[in-house]
Amino acid sequence: MDAKHPVRATEKTLTLVEELMDRGPSGVTELADALETSKSTVHNHLTTLREHGYVVKAGDEYRLGLKFLEVGGSTRKSMEFYQVAEPEVKALADETGELANLLVEEQGMGVYLMRSKGEEAVDLDTYAGLRTPLHITALGKAILAHLPEERVEEIVDRRGLAPKTPHSVGTREELNDTLADVRERGYAIDDGERLEGLRCVAAPVRGPSGVVSGAISVSAPASRIGDEDLHGSLPERVLSAANVIELNINY
Repeated sequence: MDAKHPVRATEKTLTLVEELMDRGPSGVTELADALETSKSTVHNHLTTLREHGYVVKAGDEYRLGLKFLEVGGSTRKSMEFYQVAEPEVKALADETGELANLLVEEQGMGVYLMRSKGEEAVDLDTYAGLRTPLHITALGKAILAHLPEERVEEIVDRRGLAPKTPHSVGTREELNDTLADVRERGYAIDDGERLEGLRCVAAPVRGPSGVVSGAISVSAPASRIGDEDLHGSLPERVLSAANVIELNINY
């Protein structure tokens, strides 16, 4: 069955799951009002999800169950890219003392596969599984810069270029100029574009035939990453880690 003929019951269940993800623990009435559907319909979907372990009931409220963590963990573990990159992300965090990240592109969005905290790392709002627009992160721009032009256009058409901070890329012209700079330097930077006061350096990781598998980065407060670090020693470390992952993937 194609996208022109979606399964309505499945759509409703997925919408309910996403609503619970956004709202947290919620009651049937609250969910029915949010989804503009009957309480009986919501209750039936919740009951089915609960029977399969995807929803847990506490009192009169429902929340997402840890079965989703099992599914996500299994999916991630099965990815060769993650298996190869994991030790290098941890090593990069240990070496720099900062927060190291791994991200891939899926359906035009960036998805964090993992993060590893060094001794001085700040605790950000990122976590494994978090989805983020590609154009507002160094990781995403490192990937976009090495995708075919038509794919980049497709992503921009679908996802847009909404800014996250005053420093974010906001137009196609800005994006094109930024991606050209990334290709010339070999690495991407985020200077307060996703979160003000945070700087990030990322490098793409290429798999077989040069296709980009994802990107690796280091993030830290701007107070700890000066301009010399942003275009000097830090990119060298990130590029070295990306190169090791590429060698292990390809050979």
